[in-house]
Amino acid sequence: MSDELKDILSNLNNDIEQEKLLQYINQHMSDSDQHAFEKQMNDDEFMNDAIEGLQSLENKSNISGIVQQMNADLKKQLDKKKTRKQKRKLKEQPWTYYSIVLLLLLILIAYIVIKKLL
Repeated sequence: MSDELKDILSNLNNDIEQEKLLQYINQHMSDSDQHAFEKQMNDDEFMNDAIEGLQSLENKSNISGIVQQMNADLKKQLDKKKTRKQKRKLKEQPWTYYSIVLLLLLILIAYIVIKKLL
């Protein structure tokens, strides 16, 4: 099996063995292994949804292309979110700190001067 197909769920759930998932979809499992896999599938909703989604594909030979496209789209979305987050993040600007300190000093001096005059 190709490496792209083995990476379908690599970062999502460590309990799901990707090799077994692909063997089940392609119906390359023995009856006892298939029964055990289906039993495990009943206990895990995520695995059940993944199997249903992969089985609903009409052209199973095109799974690797679909996976690559989904990974590319996901990477684009994550990069967009990352750049948006970095834009919103306050950049460290030392002149801002200097101006705040200067403003506080001016307020303190004005308070002292006013206090002495009154």
